[in-house]
Amino acid sequence: MPFTSLTALSPLDGRYAAKLDTLRPLMSELGYMHRRVQVEVAWFVALSDAGFEEFKPLSAGARTYLAALVQNFSEADGQAIKAFEKTTNHDVKAVEYWIKSRFKDRPELERVAEFVHFACTSEDINNTSHALQLKHARAQVILPGLDSLIDRLREMAHALAEVPMLSRTHGQTASPTTLGKEIANVVIRLRQARERIAGVQLLGKMNGAVGNYNAHLSAWPDVDWEAFARKVVETPEPGEAQSSEWGLGLHFQPYSTQIEPHDYMAELFDAVARSNTILIDLARDIWGYVSLGYFRQKLKAGEIGSSTMPHKVNPIDFENAEGNLGLANAVLGHLSEKLPVSRWQRDLSDSTVLRNMGVGLGYSALAWASLMTGLNKLELNEEALAADLDASWEVLAEPIQTVMRRHGLQGAYEKLKDITRGRAVTAADLHPLIRSLEIPQADKERLLAMTPASYIGKAAELARRV
Repeated sequence: MPFTSLTALSPLDGRYAAKLDTLRPLMSELGYMHRRVQVEVAWFVALSDAGFEEFKPLSAGARTYLAALVQNFSEADGQAIKAFEKTTNHDVKAVEYWIKSRFKDRPELERVAEFVHFACTSEDINNTSHALQLKHARAQVILPGLDSLIDRLREMAHALAEVPMLSRTHGQTASPTTLGKEIANVVIRLRQARERIAGVQLLGKMNGAVGNYNAHLSAWPDVDWEAFARKVVETPEPGEAQSSEWGLGLHFQPYSTQIEPHDYMAELFDAVARSNTILIDLARDIWGYVSLGYFRQKLKAGEIGSSTMPHKVNPIDFENAEGNLGLANAVLGHLSEKLPVSRWQRDLSDSTVLRNMGVGLGYSALAWASLMTGLNKLELNEEALAADLDASWEVLAEPIQTVMRRHGLQGAYEKLKDITRGRAVTAADLHPLIRSLEIPQADKERLLAMTPASYIGKAAELARRV
């Protein structure tokens, strides 16, 4: 059966493939190969600049050629590496052989071909490649995706700052808020989650088979290989921060077994999962507001909400987002729990799991896109909000009894409880009590003028401030 979007096993590469075009080049196997080539070339060039008699600095022409291998890496190159892998049955060795094959008829490079992958274990290449994948996915997909949502929600918080809304605590009517303030709450939470994602240091190690530079020192015992590896790992990528040197632009991991411990990965995936949990909360709340009629959804010609009920306009974008956020967190949760655990100095159980990083991030990005689509479809229904508030005068029991307490009236809470608990309340029920209170006339007039829609505290101010 040929592979198409219809035959894809994962919906990320099937039904939703077009929505993940930005992530796919970064987190696919091709993206992984690309970063492996980048790391091998960076290490190779750095060795040429280390001052070894046996490996003189490469010429400008050789460097330009090597840079092109990285910059112009294509699907055809990836297929060529896969061809090597059919023989080697080892994916990193296949990358090494492919690079060496590209040295053919280039004497300067052919003479020093054995310095490709010199003193490296596969994990030196893999761990830094994974870190580069995550670095670019974070910069190009994860943070921009969250930033777009934060910006849209902030716009909504400001636009809806003064629109009063009945609160519901425990599902029951409660002190009013504004729609903008409730969205502002999400903005603050999501912004903090975004900063945690941005703040995770992405680590790389280049220290050999068990983390002790054994092979390196067997060749050149007098070289400070730790300093050399640190420089390769920490020097910015070519073109990054105006760097003309060959580095990876990561943070150096000085202690490891054969593998980088992956603790930073767990931290990163947990941080992404935390943002997703916040967005699940948002998706469910917006779904509820649509159900209450607070929002209508913009209609699109030709769309159908139900196969049998023509009237329906389902909040499907928020439902899809919730489902995909759950899938994302299931994958990300397993990654963060599994990856930091490895038997003794190394086992391979992390290898296949790491290939699913793009799955967890893919479901996240897909959900964020669905949320954005859903948010952009919303239209405010102020009539529904106003009607809900007008039917809930019992919420004014709180300010009335609070003013009574201020002036020392005994049994304030109990008096309001008798009038309001478990029954429908109107202005006609509350106003006689207010008029009978022995409180200053100014306070009495303020309470009489109060409505559920006006009892919003600092909600509008807080929403505008976000």
